[in-house]
Amino acid sequence: MEGRTIELQNLQGKVVVLNFWATWCPPCRAEIPGLLEVYRKHRTKGLEIVGISLDSDGWTKVSPLMHELNIDYPVVLGNTDVVNAYGGIRAIPTTVIVDREGKIVDKVVGYMDRKKFEEEVLDLIDS
Repeated sequence: MEGRTIELQNLQGKVVVLNFWATWCPPCRAEIPGLLEVYRKHRTKGLEIVGISLDSDGWTKVSPLMHELNIDYPVVLGNTDVVNAYGGIRAIPTTVIVDREGKIVDKVVGYMDRKKFEEEVLDLIDS
């Protein structure tokens, strides 16, 4: 949203969570508060979340929702290249978890509650 480019290679050394979502997707909107809670709790330990919006209307829809939900992790607009780079996204939300070495360790399709999300990343953060 701020015009910066985010490259996964620049986040190496962190546990990176890529969350593919859209403003029109109720499960996507429902999981964001849990993502925010875990992010705020663990970001000083090396957790980074990047929201990848798949909204066709772009920032017109995304920006107001970011402000409404106080999303403070980076959000980018996804495109076909990004979707294909992660094996295709067949449903949203889809969450891709990348370890500190840059390897994809999990891909969760569908809603993930805060507890499951924290369990998914905790071992990676603590290692």
